[in-house]
Amino acid sequence: MFRKEFVPLLAAAAAMLWTAVVPAAPLSATQYGDFDRYVLALSWQTGFCQSQHDRRQREPDECRLQKESDNKDDFLTVHGLWPGLPKSIAARGVDDRRWMRYGCATRPIPNMPEARVGQKCASAETGLSLESAAKLNSVMPGAGANSCLERYEYAKHGVCFGFDPDAYFGVMVRMASEIKQSALGKFIAANYGERVSRSDFDAAFARTYGSDSVKAMKLTCNGNPAYLTEVQLTLKASAINQPLSATSFIAQPHPGNCGKEFVLDEVGY
Repeated sequence: MFRKEFVPLLAAAAAMLWTAVVPAAPLSATQYGDFDRYVLALSWQTGFCQSQHDRRQREPDECRLQKESDNKDDFLTVHGLWPGLPKSIAARGVDDRRWMRYGCATRPIPNMPEARVGQKCASAETGLSLESAAKLNSVMPGAGANSCLERYEYAKHGVCFGFDPDAYFGVMVRMASEIKQSALGKFIAANYGERVSRSDFDAAFARTYGSDSVKAMKLTCNGNPAYLTEVQLTLKASAINQPLSATSFIAQPHPGNCGKEFVLDEVGY
């Protein structure tokens, strides 16, 4: 468990680690480990906050208090890491759609308490160490405090696998840092607040990870004109503890709804 008030004491020290990617402890499932992929979900935080505003939904603190940053890649944040459907659960009649909706609460198994998006703080504490919490707070603005995104994500996508919470969130921290340091991260930072083409966005990703890896990327946009809210990357489960490379990715069937052009939204409405 951790409390947000302790996080600033460690945040400065944790930030020093961003100059080099420190490998997280290996992530390993102790049960239901017969799945072949993960989805790494990264939010474009300014776009996410804009979407909450446009939908007239209650703005979470991380949006209400959002400020400009000199490092524009700070706005590429972690949403979650979602294991694919295990074969042992699929054998009980569960399909991908049901699995993605309910995760660890899926019936008949794993049948754990359901994590509800409107009641994130009702989910159990994760057991994260203070050091890991400080690192996570740097890349997941919704962690802790009144938003409790890390509790929701672990309850829905992590606890039924027996994942060590430090390892689970540590992998997200590592991969977010790698993406920010890639050609895509540099492209996003350089085009902050601008309209970009999907082809240029894909080309930036391909410069680091190869053209075939583009097929692993799904982009979600909202609004008219469209603005980016999320980047999802499908990854091989067997490669989850390795640095991201051209061999890390698995093609997925849908490129998303962003169309030919979209905006990398900036802070403010």
